[in-house]
Amino acid sequence: MTLGPTTVTYEPIGMAHSPFRETRGMPIQPTGAASAHGEVRIFPKYAAALEGLEAFSHIILIYHFHRAGRAELTVVPFLDSEPHGVFCTRAPARPNPIGLSVLRLCARNGNDLQVTGMDMLDGTPVLDIKPYVPEFDRCWPGRIGWYAKAKGRADSAQSDDRFR
Repeated sequence: MTLGPTTVTYEPIGMAHSPFRETRGMPIQPTGAASAHGEVRIFPKYAAALEGLEAFSHIILIYHFHRAGRAELTVVPFLDSEPHGVFCTRAPARPNPIGLSVLRLCARNGNDLQVTGMDMLDGTPVLDIKPYVPEFDRCWPGRIGWYAKAKGRADSAQSDDRFR
């Protein structure tokens, strides 16, 4: 099978609004942002796609790292001091700067979702939303590579400027 160059284009379906205006000091994962409230505002033309989402306690938000620096193939992640291939990290400096966060869905008001666990910048373009379903999305126990030696530190780790 041969794959040639392909262009993929996505159109945001909405915007995430969070208390974080800059990357420095921002939580690096939702576990460190449990009290960070925010809103995911879906554009009106996609509002019907939210029907029934309020029946789920958590959502998977897929978004564009709109302020990520240039793509790197090897990075030193926030929770380690050694370089790793970017695909075994959650670093934003990726060939395709796509992020994901599992957020607690507190309420739905029309096309606005009130959430907690916001670990992204204010104004982040939202690409997709999926319901979190433990039976589908949880893989435990699992191997966690280099992160095993950093386990438990994500709750208090904060972003710095290394990926600008």
